[in-house]
Amino acid sequence: MGPTATGKTALALDLAEALDGEIISVDSALVYRGMDIGTAKPSVEQRARVPHHLIDILEPEETWSAAEFAREALRLVEAIQARGRVPVLAGGTLLYFRALLDGLDAMPEVDPAVRAGLRARLPEEGSEALHAELSRVDPDAAGRIHPRDPQRILRALEVYLSTGRTLSSLQRGRRASPPEGWRQLALWPEDRVQLRERIARRFDAMLAQGFVRELETLRARPFLTAEHTSQRAVGYRQGWDWLAGNIDRATFRERAIHATRQLAKRQLTWLRGMPGAERLVAETVSAGQVLERLAGRHP
Repeated sequence: MGPTATGKTALALDLAEALDGEIISVDSALVYRGMDIGTAKPSVEQRARVPHHLIDILEPEETWSAAEFAREALRLVEAIQARGRVPVLAGGTLLYFRALLDGLDAMPEVDPAVRAGLRARLPEEGSEALHAELSRVDPDAAGRIHPRDPQRILRALEVYLSTGRTLSSLQRGRRASPPEGWRQLALWPEDRVQLRERIARRFDAMLAQGFVRELETLRARPFLTAEHTSQRAVGYRQGWDWLAGNIDRATFRERAIHATRQLAKRQLTWLRGMPGAERLVAETVSAGQVLERLAGRHP
């Protein structure tokens, strides 16, 4: 696990090959077909090296939850182990890791009137005012949600106002120890400036690889909109704004890079709250070092 652009894909491939393993993607965007470049999805060649799971399983119009991920991932873990192979889970959606390791309570039904009322308030009051309200009722959730992320703010508030329970308490669910024998390894960037620069270079590489064509193809789908969960992913959200004519291309690039850097900060915040994760220096780690650690020959 680890922030975006820290080398998780390459390390997971090397480890899976060395361990005779199969990779389970822990990424909320890689599940969607047609979203390849903007998600830095493992290439066809990379996926040919070892079996991959939970990639390209949904259309972009569909939804996928942390609870659904946890159920399917546990099923896959059992199936992989039954084949005598090692499951290697890799990705940056830390909520999914938490759901897998700790469990999640079932998300309750939300009162449609509450949802409609909050959405009516958003254009009048703004996301920052609603975020301040969330801070008063659910400070844990507010601490993980950016004040300008209206979708997640509204979700947290509608759960609280509908049920009287905070979203963070529901996400914590039942506390449990990690499954026996599992190791949690976190890629941790020591040079934040280098990470910021790497994020910018990677986005420019996505543009060169045809990310705009990918966005145009998605936007042409008759039932897909900018409000679908899949299109709220970093890069895609800003791309829809540009294609709609709301911003120019330079602003699209600037905002997408900024959003990706903010995502990395949020991922690090999540990792700090996962005490079972063993930190590995992202800039220097190798599969050999990890294998030594797993074998108990390295601190």
